Amino acid sequence: MSPDDTVTAAEAMVAQLESYGVEYVFGTCGHTNIALLDAMSRSTIRFVIARHEQAAAHAADGYARATGKPGVVLLHVGPGMTNAVTGVMTAALDSVPLVAITGDIPSYYRGRHPHQEVNLHADGDQAAIYRPFVKRAWQVHRVADLARFTERAFWTATSGRPGAVLLSVPMDHFSRPVPRDTAAGFPLATPERPALPADVAGRIADLLVAAERPLVYLGGGLRRGPGLDALRSLVEHLDIPVAHSLMAKGTLPDCHPLLLGMPGFWGLELTNRYTREADVVLALATRFAETDASSWDRRYTWQFPPGRLIQIDIDPAEIGRNFPVTVGAVADVADAVRAIDAAVRDRQATPRPRPGLRETVTATRRTLFTESRERGTSTQFPLRPERILTDLRAILPPDAILVTDVGWNKNGVAQCYELPEQGRFITPGGASTMGFGPAAAVGVQIAQPDRTVVALIGDGGMGAQLPAVPMAVEQGAPVIFVVMNNRSHGTISDLQAANFGRSYGCDFLGPDGLPYSPDFAAYGRACGADGYTVDSAGALGEALRAAVAARRPAVLDVPMVNEPVPTPGHWNIKDIYQGVFD
Repeated sequence: MSPDDTVTAAEAMVAQLESYGVEYVFGTCGHTNIALLDAMSRSTIRFVIARHEQAAAHAADGYARATGKPGVVLLHVGPGMTNAVTGVMTAALDSVPLVAITGDIPSYYRGRHPHQEVNLHADGDQAAIYRPFVKRAWQVHRVADLARFTERAFWTATSGRPGAVLLSVPMDHFSRPVPRDTAAGFPLATPERPALPADVAGRIADLLVAAERPLVYLGGGLRRGPGLDALRSLVEHLDIPVAHSLMAKGTLPDCHPLLLGMPGFWGLELTNRYTREADVVLALATRFAETDASSWDRRYTWQFPPGRLIQIDIDPAEIGRNFPVTVGAVADVADAVRAIDAAVRDRQATPRPRPGLRETVTATRRTLFTESRERGTSTQFPLRPERILTDLRAILPPDAILVTDVGWNKNGVAQCYELPEQGRFITPGGASTMGFGPAAAVGVQIAQPDRTVVALIGDGGMGAQLPAVPMAVEQGAPVIFVVMNNRSHGTISDLQAANFGRSYGCDFLGPDGLPYSPDFAAYGRACGADGYTVDSAGALGEALRAAVAARRPAVLDVPMVNEPVPTPGHWNIKDIYQGVFD
């Protein structure tokens, strides 16, 4: 084969990524991946440098959540890929398609423990670090396998239950020659997702039509489109109330008259009562997470039996994992809901109203939102958290995207922030990762450049991911970082104080023992962003309006009191603190 008939494997890989529709790669450079970066510099792909690998993974994750396309993160051997573990795991546990590509030591130095190889008590196997949470990890031993493994990585990340994958490539393979037409030999097929068989749809329809107290429990796997249209058609036709998991907030608008909200620890008593009293539950794309299921304690949330559970999920491992099922089906949830809706209408042509249901749900939810807004009118300073949410709701455009971290900014928003129908709520669910919000918001803003994107984060989360601000500045991404600053890991501080009588090791204190915080607004200005120090109740609204209008990266430092999110439900960690272990 003549030199004219070859390219480097790095050049072939970049061409392959282009053919798969990759527009952005997030990451950091290192001596093991700069050959790939060099090839990328001559492509249509834009590299987003992140300064820290966890930030890179979160940004790629945010991009994937906003677009539905796989995010791609480029890492370096050893500390580079270990720094990214938390970010890749966060995407994996939330079923977000993400392809992590990492350089590795030269293939011919294996076992000699070269520079930055992960080794000590055994020869290096850096892919093993990722195997507990990625769908698959590939180690490339021959350059001839790189293109095939790349195709497998993208297929695996996007097919079935989406998730994260790892592709570990020895650095020398990027520079080895391969045939020029290598990329064309591995096109990426479009995954065909399994449909719900007609007879199963009929059985489910029979159960729903016959039910006296049916309930739909909606997880995060159903988004806008024909599937969501069919869900609305189904629940409105049979007057079925809908509860949703944390990850599904915003799938149905918060103003929908059948929407109960979240069950479990942060759920309303009405919602938890409906879960206990339902005789048939249709669960769609949800794993019944612990906090949404009150630690699976039937005294508080979900009772199977006597209730009968219909569970539909793309992942067979989730069917019956936490509760026994009457009907369990592995299927694409959007297709399944369309099939069930059609089967229900074959059996029940006329709508079935349930007198008083919509009025009860609407009144309870209206009370929740109204009382939260009333608490949000407080002029107390530092601000109450609900004052911050009230100002956001009043000032942000209706299609704004809220990207949250953990604490009030996640649980409080999910519980009592009335999300506009055009809005979007993005949060780390499975891993509940502090530090997700800042960098993920940058990825979301890159994916949705014309929308207002707000990173609603605590000072703990902001302090954990400071590189997100210069990343936003470099990319011209006008993210608004709203730092709910209580100078504490507030949720955990409250939990510790409530159960042990005081807080220790959770609050930020200076050497004088007084509350301490960096000046986040000054940090934003130092990075080239706008910085706003909120010093009164009225100043937050002024700063928000200015930041929205400016369309520049901005950091708002918002002093906030430490106030726990209301928890009407149950989570047995409180029992554990009191010595109750059953």
